[in-house]
Amino acid sequence: MTRIVSIGECMIEMAPLDSAGTYRMGFAGDTFNTAWYLAKLLEDRAQVDYFTAVGTDPVSDQMLAFLNSENIRTASILRRPDRTLGMYMIQLQDGERSFSYWREQSAARTLAQSPHDLTNALQGADIAYFSGITLAILSDWDRRTLMRSLQLFSACGGEIVFDPNLRPKLWPDMDKMRHAIMDAACLSDIVLPSHEDEATWFGDASPLDTAERYAKEGACTVIVKNGPGEILMLDDRAISHFLPNPVANVVDTTAAGDSFNAGFLASRIAGKSVEHSVETAAKLAARVVSSRGALVADAVQPSNLRI
Repeated sequence: MTRIVSIGECMIEMAPLDSAGTYRMGFAGDTFNTAWYLAKLLEDRAQVDYFTAVGTDPVSDQMLAFLNSENIRTASILRRPDRTLGMYMIQLQDGERSFSYWREQSAARTLAQSPHDLTNALQGADIAYFSGITLAILSDWDRRTLMRSLQLFSACGGEIVFDPNLRPKLWPDMDKMRHAIMDAACLSDIVLPSHEDEATWFGDASPLDTAERYAKEGACTVIVKNGPGEILMLDDRAISHFLPNPVANVVDTTAAGDSFNAGFLASRIAGKSVEHSVETAAKLAARVVSSRGALVADAVQPSNLRI
């Protein structure tokens, strides 16, 4: 059985239920969203672990109970008595989302303080998954600790999957963000960037430029997401493309990329081709953006999506 460890921050999510200003509290965050979809898609074919740090307060207990109820293992999650969970609120405008964040006391910022904790979390895993947001919330020292732990994991045969997920507001300056992202890419076997972000912050003129930049750092597989546009796949130096079907009604783009990543990885773990995996990923993301919130249970019903 494949064991996947997703590393990052799970936050309190306040998501709009309607246009009248009613909100629903849940739990979400980029790497957690991907873990949730992976657990749903793969069921008993894989073990999905989440690695983060949380508080010891009731809302942290509630989050851990939720993860366990969703078949996401929490055994390695760290507890910090002086911290709690971060929180974000989603605002929607014509299906596009914007966020307000409260994360200064987030325990997840301390997830990489100890190499021992990271080694313990990754012990026996086949795949480690993390993102640019994982990197951005850490101190410089902790970020280096995470990178060293992932390097050791890779040296022992582990596969590393990375979504750059560029969020400039989380970084003190853009040079530091770009440097950290490319350092992470050097360790990664699979990179899952979004061209719009890469074009803005790295100056890539095309999805091919994005794919080649990451491939030059050593990634064997680069899948360049492109919103509703054509997806570019670079796999073992071979380049191909996939144009997803248009989404009739975009309601909320929250977790579009996170669910895409899960669909792609689940299909690859099931032994499917890159092309089939991207098609599966695009179908899942289309269903997710057609509903509100980050975690859309209907999108992963067997009648709607098969791996």
